Amino acid sequence: MNSQPKLRILFSRQEIEAAVSRLAAEIRQDYHDKCPLLIGILKGSFMFLADLIRHLDFPLEVDFIGLSSYGKGERTSGKIKLVKPLGSSVKGREVLVIEDIVDTGLTTAFCLDYLQQRKPASLKLCVLTDKPSRRRVPVTIDYLGFTAPNKFLVGYGLDMNQKFRNLPDICFIEEEEQC
Repeated sequence: MNSQPKLRILFSRQEIEAAVSRLAAEIRQDYHDKCPLLIGILKGSFMFLADLIRHLDFPLEVDFIGLSSYGKGERTSGKIKLVKPLGSSVKGREVLVIEDIVDTGLTTAFCLDYLQQRKPASLKLCVLTDKPSRRRVPVTIDYLGFTAPNKFLVGYGLDMNQKFRNLPDICFIEEEEQC
């Protein structure tokens, strides 16, 4: 039987909007005179990045990098694959990485190491949701929207097998009770 999972809202669209606005204010303060390169980690960050840059009123550039550690399902494989290389040079640039979620930290750490090897002037991380209880490698988050419990999250760019990205809220999949 292929039933839809039961979803519960964790962060509403209004809470997300407030967090994005707060993060943009923090970023404006630090980058207003620097023309940073914002790099979104695909696919999950696209909605967050789009909403975030609408709040930024200074020159900036945007690029994307595609990384994957998930196959089908809810568990990371632990092996990071570069599926879409960066199109821009980061050498000597002020770089701000935009990520939807830091879970184990493996993908984010891989990305930050990859970018650091390309010698940016600075490298910071802006994350909408953090699940520190699942961390396997340390990651320093410079701008954080929410800390989330150890639940599988979907919506606002977050997915399960490429589904649910379009939900306007961030939801968690409610565990089915076993008989």
